[in-house]
Amino acid sequence: MAEKSTDRQRLEALTERLAELQNRLWAESTRSVLLVLQGMDASGKDGAIRRVFSGVNPQGCRVVSFKVPNDEERARDYLWRVHRACPPRGDIGIFNRSHYEDVVATRVPPVIDDATAALRYRHIREFERMLTDEGTAVIKVFLHLSNDEQRKRLQARLDDPAKNWKFQKADLDARAHWDEFQRVYEEALTETSTDWAPWYVAPADHKWVRDVAIAGLLVEVLDQLDPQVPPPEPGLDGIVVV
Repeated sequence: MAEKSTDRQRLEALTERLAELQNRLWAESTRSVLLVLQGMDASGKDGAIRRVFSGVNPQGCRVVSFKVPNDEERARDYLWRVHRACPPRGDIGIFNRSHYEDVVATRVPPVIDDATAALRYRHIREFERMLTDEGTAVIKVFLHLSNDEQRKRLQARLDDPAKNWKFQKADLDARAHWDEFQRVYEEALTETSTDWAPWYVAPADHKWVRDVAIAGLLVEVLDQLDPQVPPPEPGLDGIVVV
């Protein structure tokens, strides 16, 4: 319990620092940050977003969740909907699932073959290189959840009427292919972890550990960016507001 309490204190300090840095990023408005969260069902993407970003200004922060493509999205290349959702300068964007669904979910069961997956890995590497070259820091976090912990969390959704809405029968279908998803994720992370957009793996069995890991990464990256508040408009000296 002492460790949990300490991590909660660390998270509070990190979220305060994150709020300060986000305000400076927004004021500077020349660069942006994109946080990509991937993981198995019940790995805690929603909860992590809620806790880590509890203190930031929502005006400069946007969460996007990618679900099954609609007709408009299917009529275009698979990265079209992702690119248009990327954060503008000054903002922090959060992807709750992302373009990585197109190289993971499409392979269990197989919708694309290995050759198409390899081509998409190259597309994604180059896409993320372009984003970083244009001023977006890309932070990719895989929430590593154990098989047994997922079982407990899915069962909790079934047992608690207030959480029933979170459970879908499709969750069991995905769980039945656990080993296949682990293999596909391992390949995807290996193929797309680059110097400009590396993958980080956050332990997700304990929520407070997961949240501290994500908040720590965000603060570290923003500290490195060191966004600066622009100077005031000239001629403000001596003005008195009445």
